[in-house]
Amino acid sequence: MIENYKQAITLLGEDAEREGCKTPERIAKAMQYITQGYQMSATDILNSAKFHEDVSEMIIVKDIELYSMCEHHMLPFYGKAHVAYIPNGWITGLSKIARVVDVYSRRLQVQERLTHQILDAIKETLNPLGVAVVIEASHLCMMMRGVQKQNSVTTTSAFDGEFSKNSTRSEFLKLISNKLH
Repeated sequence: MIENYKQAITLLGEDAEREGCKTPERIAKAMQYITQGYQMSATDILNSAKFHEDVSEMIIVKDIELYSMCEHHMLPFYGKAHVAYIPNGWITGLSKIARVVDVYSRRLQVQERLTHQILDAIKETLNPLGVAVVIEASHLCMMMRGVQKQNSVTTTSAFDGEFSKNSTRSEFLKLISNKLH
């Protein structure tokens, strides 16, 4: 990777051999960290803290920070994920929901797919009565190039099971919109 980045920055016009230019090494290390989700399993994470519990009320983890890379331009997008599920006999550790967000956001990604991957991982591993995911993100590919819209936010959502019902979906959307603390 280092040699490829050295060649790329040389093609851009930088002297990759100049003293102090550690850029290729730094880019390689950063990209390995930013894309570590390819080496992670959402199923393993959820199963590592999966507990039988007779709870059937909505569980929400909101305002989960996420950082990802747009697969179209290799520029970052960042924002928050709001994830809820209604257990059907099984719950998982709350931090595991945030880790699932990391698994998929730490890959080259599009927000639309990211939203559904999070939902699908929870649905397939916990078999809940319903899952909901809303992501709000700002995309540097829209901010620093192309259309150059600095204040735009993209919102995506995915709903399954009980969240397909208007009343449950409305309760979830109201709870993630309110500041309760």
